[in-house]
Amino acid sequence: MKNIMRFCLVLFSLFLIAGCKEQNKVKEIKLGHGLDISHPVHKAMVYMSERLYEKSGGTMTIDIYPNQQLGSERETLELLQIGSLGMTKVSTGVLENFVPSLQLFGLPFLFRDREHRFEVLEGEIGEEFLNKSIDKRLKGLTFYDAGSRSFYTKTPVETPEDLKGLKLRVMESNTAINMVKHLGGSPTPIAWGELYTALQQGIVDGAENNLPSFYLSRHYEVTKNFVVDEHTALPDELLISTLVWNDLTPQQQKWLKEAAMESSEYQKGIWREAELEAMEEIQKAGVKVIYPDKELFREKVQPMYEQFSQDPEMKKLIEEIQAVK
Repeated sequence: MKNIMRFCLVLFSLFLIAGCKEQNKVKEIKLGHGLDISHPVHKAMVYMSERLYEKSGGTMTIDIYPNQQLGSERETLELLQIGSLGMTKVSTGVLENFVPSLQLFGLPFLFRDREHRFEVLEGEIGEEFLNKSIDKRLKGLTFYDAGSRSFYTKTPVETPEDLKGLKLRVMESNTAINMVKHLGGSPTPIAWGELYTALQQGIVDGAENNLPSFYLSRHYEVTKNFVVDEHTALPDELLISTLVWNDLTPQQQKWLKEAAMESSEYQKGIWREAELEAMEEIQKAGVKVIYPDKELFREKVQPMYEQFSQDPEMKKLIEEIQAVK
């Protein structure tokens, strides 16, 4: 009930400000997301706003609302669909609830390494995925690097057997839920903003995410084991409401797309710096960093590939991704 009331208040306020409006001949686009302002992806979106302002000669701007001010990831997607919000950034793990084929990015160990991931996301396959949500009134503009996701737990985890019986927070993603089940854990979907308290109170025994998010959320204060299994590499996706996109002129669309792509390239550099800083800081805080045998985890999730391959489209996409050099 509390979440419903909050969403209604957010929706009402957004109807007042609109997802996109012109004020003194300046096109203003509202962008809401759930990250802290110190997060590399937020910094990249600020950079995008600055570049758009420069490219458009001051005639276009993006107003950014961080920290779930305008709702959770799922809520902001729904607001984009009705045009009450202009843009948002979400994990593709959440977006798969709107675009089923994006479940593919949640497949454990899909990418060989960081370089392979960029080759896929920045190539034809990546552009194809950005456009898969258009019929849902959601147009992808670019992907942001969200690194690799690993488990962090209250008790040490060396093998998949150590996950058995542990309640592990996951996103609202069927793929993430199935992955944890295959590894023997008990998947527990919880909103990101509620996770610190859930860990602190023992509602869950751990979670999984990338290293900067683990550090910036301060989850290391209540979870002292970081398990570098790097099971998935779910990218973040920057989206715009098609209702807002279609209201832009071709030139404005070009400026926005260019600014988004430039911000993605900029973000790759600061993301790497954030990973190095996070690793150093969590170790200073007493977190035990564990490097397990990834092959043990890979073996446990192989049935997921068999299941996905039963769908001809998914099988084809997996083969295309694996073929990228």
